[in-house]
Amino acid sequence: MSLIEYKGFGGVPLSADVLGDDNDPAVLLIPDAGQGRAAWRDVADALVLSGRRVVNLDLRETGAAETPEDGLAPHIEDLRLVLAQMGSRPVVVAARGGGRIATRALAPDGAHLAAGLVLVDMPVDDDSVASGTAARLALPTLVVRGGLSPAQCSAVSDAFNAALPIGEHVDIEESDLALASDRMEALLGHLLEFLERRQPREAMEFKAGSDPRTLRDAMGCFATGVTIVTALDAVGTPVGLTANSFTSVSLDPPLLLVCIANSAGTGPALREAAHFGVNVLQIGQQPASNRFATRGEDRFANLPWAPGQTGVPLLASSLVSFECQRESVHEAGDHYILVGRVVRAQFEPHRDPLLYFRGKYRRLHFA
Repeated sequence: MSLIEYKGFGGVPLSADVLGDDNDPAVLLIPDAGQGRAAWRDVADALVLSGRRVVNLDLRETGAAETPEDGLAPHIEDLRLVLAQMGSRPVVVAARGGGRIATRALAPDGAHLAAGLVLVDMPVDDDSVASGTAARLALPTLVVRGGLSPAQCSAVSDAFNAALPIGEHVDIEESDLALASDRMEALLGHLLEFLERRQPREAMEFKAGSDPRTLRDAMGCFATGVTIVTALDAVGTPVGLTANSFTSVSLDPPLLLVCIANSAGTGPALREAAHFGVNVLQIGQQPASNRFATRGEDRFANLPWAPGQTGVPLLASSLVSFECQRESVHEAGDHYILVGRVVRAQFEPHRDPLLYFRGKYRRLHFA
């Protein structure tokens, strides 16, 4: 078991235990609001024995046993950010109040972030809100009632179950339990059966027109370096973003390209800039990579940089810094391809490069 830290909404650190083999299918455990990850420890251990990689997450501190409805927003953003930082789509298993967080985090575009959702004893107390949320959960969902305590059934919870597009539900009845400890065994049985059907331990496949997140995961198996692309905007303010879609194009003439998301906040400035820089990062620049990948950050604050010959910001201590004149821009789906003619390059080949593979930073240590 190892302890890792995710970056939540507003930069709040979120701790998680990670158990199991990195190559096994992932399960993300979300506790009830007011509880810590220790509440899921027995379930986590059992899932590892069944061949799963388990991330057992702590929620941010709330100071209350139950999270009020108007206080869910930070938790929802936390969960979406954690899922975006994971190397593959997990099945999310959430207990009680944690289920309210998970349903709202996954309702808009959950299939891009998770492979499935299991809600254990989630309180459902508003028919209109519950049904509206359920109808937008376009990913396989299992609702378990009675998994942690006697089942609480109601017309409202029935309406929630009925509204799920890809849903199923199970009630663990008291009559089925000979001993109190049987409840956890029953929960694990239903959970493992759902995982085997919805997240089998076999190769994943993408076919044209199917889930784009599976394609993203497949693309993530191509190991890359990490760059920060920089420029000056129309008023001379430094701008930049993290990108790993970068490659050389030609030596004669000297051309390279980077792919920029159309949705990137600095995308328009980079598209219009006459010159731009590409800074290839070394392992000591991982914090800079995170900063330039996060919206709302003052990306150049307290970061050593200097203008190059063309005026573009170049980051100190980079493995390589390229200064480029914009050669052409090509539209490409939800990205655009920015081709630059290299006018100057400087590099320090004795540093270890910062690498990216399957959604995680990696390091290659030279002998």
